[in-house]
Parts: sequence; structure tokens; C-alpha cells
Amino acid sequence: RRGPAGVRLFSAPKQRRRAVGQAIGKLTGLAVVRNRVRRRIRAAIAASNTPLNSGVYLISADVAVANMPFSELVVAVATAVAASHAKASTREVQG
Repeated sequence: RRGPAGVRLFSAPKQRRRAVGQAIGKLTGLAVVRNRVRRRIRAAIAASNTPLNSGVYLISADVAVANMPFSELVVAVATAVAASHAKASTREVQG
């Protein structure tokens, strides 16, 4: 994880679809805060220019996501997705 959002990519070479899940724990806050974080992450992914490859993405976030400016959140999510792509490609090369 780098920053307030983390992304883990589980590659599925035989799968051509992509799925996105969110892991927002109770340490993030009450249900209202967790739901706000989920909505903001969903919107940040949609607003991001970083493409999602096929596979399963698991996104985690901390409480800072609830109140940070949306433009910063989009950058944080895009950076985390790009880092997960780089890490996944490194795992594929190492085999």
C-alpha cells in the first residue's frame, strides 16, 4: 500500500473480464464513513484514466479517503492501480 489507497491485482490469465472488490474494514469508521469511502473509491476508479486489465482487483483504503480532496483521491487510486500492474507483470516474468 502506498498512501491512503491500496490495490492488489489477482491475475486470471484465462479470464477476459475484470472484477473490482473493496475491503473497507471497521477500523475505517462507522458504517456511514465506510459507505462514503466505498462510493468515493468507485467514483475515483471511474474518473481515473488508468485502464483496468483483466483480473480481480481488491482495493483497500483507510479513513483519510473519506475527507481528502477528490482530485487527490483519483491520483492515489490511479497510482495504486499502476503499481499493482507493475507488480503483477513482475510476478509473471519471475514465473
